[in-house]
Amino acid sequence: MIKKLQRIVLDTSAILTLLKSEAGADRIEELLVESSNAKHELYVSIVSMMEVFYTSCYERSEELARERLEIIRELPLTVVALTDDEIETVGTLKSKYKMSFADCCVAGLALRLGATLVHKDPEFEQLKDRVVVEALPYKASIQK
Repeated sequence: MIKKLQRIVLDTSAILTLLKSEAGADRIEELLVESSNAKHELYVSIVSMMEVFYTSCYERSEELARERLEIIRELPLTVVALTDDEIETVGTLKSKYKMSFADCCVAGLALRLGATLVHKDPEFEQLKDRVVVEALPYKASIQK
């Protein structure tokens, strides 16, 4: 009997947590090591790649953005493009939940793959009844 590997989708926030060495980076490192050892399959949406790029450009520079994309491409994960299968799923998520388009794309990928969604974004909490989520430590909110 062939054991089916657990599938995990990393949200943009999880990727940036690793790249910026934020709280929760150790969990992403653990998942990457386990993926290298064929304990599960890791995925990232092409939309998350775009988010990493433009966020890095905005925060620092295009040079850093390109470096980060190269780092991601070297990781033991699969970058997945949007497909026709996501049109209705992503559209439905966007129409029903207060989420960014990018987050809807990531959640749509997790739904299509039957994967756990690892994130650091409170927006995903509203999907707990539709997709398995694993939250990394959230950033402390600034109180006024």
